[in-house]
Amino acid sequence: MTVENNRVGRNMRKYLFILILSLSAGMYAQQDAQYTQYMYNTVSVNPAYAGSRGHLSIAGLYRNQWLGLNGAPETQTLNIHTPLGYRGIGLGLSVVNDKIGPTSETYFDVDFSYTIRTSLDAKLSFGLKASAHMLDIRYSELDDYFTDDLLRQGDQTKFSPNIGAGVYYHTERFYTGLSVPRILETSHFDTSSATTAKEQINVYLITGYVWDLNPFLKFKPTLLTKAVQGAPLQVDLSANFMLNEKFVGGLAYRWDAAFSGLIGFRVSDEMFIGLAYDREITDLGATTFNDGSFEVILRYDFLKNVGNLKSPRFF
Repeated sequence: MTVENNRVGRNMRKYLFILILSLSAGMYAQQDAQYTQYMYNTVSVNPAYAGSRGHLSIAGLYRNQWLGLNGAPETQTLNIHTPLGYRGIGLGLSVVNDKIGPTSETYFDVDFSYTIRTSLDAKLSFGLKASAHMLDIRYSELDDYFTDDLLRQGDQTKFSPNIGAGVYYHTERFYTGLSVPRILETSHFDTSSATTAKEQINVYLITGYVWDLNPFLKFKPTLLTKAVQGAPLQVDLSANFMLNEKFVGGLAYRWDAAFSGLIGFRVSDEMFIGLAYDREITDLGATTFNDGSFEVILRYDFLKNVGNLKSPRFF
């Protein structure tokens, strides 16, 4: 009985801990989903990226954050985007599902981009995003832990539309982009509710470059910066090496938050799979019930044939 009570007590503490984190974040600033492999998932943060790969591209990403912690963030992303003809128009569709504790958010996004050529090897793209957002809070899951009547108000689901925009400049070896995926600031619950989730503006700056170190090895540093009111500035730095345009390995650092290891493999010219593991360096990472964060991405490109050559992209 003592062992069982200890186990229940530990599970309760884990759940309450992540719940406090979730509700505290909701009071001040609701952030977009977090990605370590953002360099392979750019369309999720910048609508101007849609169609920039030059062919139809499909990607699915799964992230499980803070393994071992009940109610920790869990994210699934599926996106598809493609250029339309030869007029510089790109179109994309995305679904993002983000769960934290008793809450879940689902975004249905449509991305539109228009690209102009600024030089022989450089392009500038402008993008717009239209979103439908569903926020679901399951207060019923809290009944075993709280007796406060404010939390016994039944499950709630809220819908809100949103829009976003971005610009994206890229050459064969370099890219940079600035975007705001959600421009409208929406309060999902009024003051009569026990909690208030306010969706804040998230501003993204992303950039990267590809260097040839020798005929077989390429160096691919990237940077993602995310700013949102009421939350610390997030800076992600990564350094990946690509061997024979097949194998990818590298390290990443999230400023004052985590170190990450990344590996990737091009199964074929069309298919790529990438894995990432994060280890927190905050106080949360020192807890015995946090085993780090895990992320996997699978991307498939329907490559176009140009004569006997195919056109894979580095980003």
